[in-house]
Amino acid sequence: RLKPFNRLQVILQHLKMSKHTDSTAEVFLEKRGVAGIITLNRPKALNALNISMIRQIYPQIKTWEQDPETFLIIIKGTGGKAFCAGGDIRAITEAGKVGDRLAQDFFREEYALNNAIGTCKKPYVALIDGITMGGGVGLSVHGRFRVATEKTLFAMPETAIGLFPDVGGGYFLPRLPGKVGYYLALTGFRLKGRDVLKAGIATHFVDFEKLPDLENDLIALKSPSTEDIADLLNSYHVKSKVDQEKEFVLNEHMEKINSLFSANSVEEIVKKLKQDGSSFAVKQLETINKMSPTSLKITLRQLREGASMSLQDVLTMEYRLSQACMRGHDFYEGVRAVLIDKDQSPRWKPATLEEVSDEYVDNCFKPLGSDDLKL
Repeated sequence: RLKPFNRLQVILQHLKMSKHTDSTAEVFLEKRGVAGIITLNRPKALNALNISMIRQIYPQIKTWEQDPETFLIIIKGTGGKAFCAGGDIRAITEAGKVGDRLAQDFFREEYALNNAIGTCKKPYVALIDGITMGGGVGLSVHGRFRVATEKTLFAMPETAIGLFPDVGGGYFLPRLPGKVGYYLALTGFRLKGRDVLKAGIATHFVDFEKLPDLENDLIALKSPSTEDIADLLNSYHVKSKVDQEKEFVLNEHMEKINSLFSANSVEEIVKKLKQDGSSFAVKQLETINKMSPTSLKITLRQLREGASMSLQDVLTMEYRLSQACMRGHDFYEGVRAVLIDKDQSPRWKPATLEEVSDEYVDNCFKPLGSDDLKL
């Protein structure tokens, strides 16, 4: 018979294992071979990230980072539709309306997690198969490797809900080729499949059906270096033939994007789009006119400033902006129109770009004193 202490150990071990394999858990954290594996498991919610998931993932990354037996970290989603469609916006909205702490804690802890991924000492491999938006981008884009498939759908659609492309968007978007990042941030344009690689968001492209093999091969590596992991990813990448011949979806518009979206103000971008008059420009104008004017102004400034800042400084700036949005009107109205009532007719306040004063925008960027994000 087991001694009482040993029996307790066995029970604890069993509980620990069952916690990891319990199909109702929102996130699985397991060690397989040389890899720590994070599996987002809210398929019905398209693996949207909530605060309890953040609170499980963050300490686990920190633990694996220190563990000499863990050589890489893999993150993926279940359900086949999404890697992670974003943050749990509804919960934040409800909290913000009643002044609940979640409206502060969620952003604070999410950005700390984004920073942990961006500074992770172990190679971090995000398998961004399916929908990858907002908070899902924050869980992947700052890591060393991002593997897209033909089913990847990337977007930062925040200006449509009175928010801004956060989770470090102010860091990675202005660093994409030309003005692509500014274009994606202001319009919420969606990139699919290989285009996610061509835009510089993914580092590799692998056929969807090859993902399980890739994962098994990563896990089976023997004490791999970052180079070994890169070599393995490259070997899969080169073999992929899906949509290989297709040119980048924005290729023909790149010249226009670079000139139109290099303006210093949103009003100027709008003016340039009107003057351009091409069908592409007209389409962008229609899209931008639907967005929150306040969000557009905050976003352009966020990217222009973020272009020369460290990831940590960007996240500190974005935390200030998140709290400004929580205090404002448009975020609640945008979530109502897009996610709750789904009437797609948000009534923005102020309703025009001209009415959003520079003073108001300046205030959104002001330090929060002892409430500032500390990384």
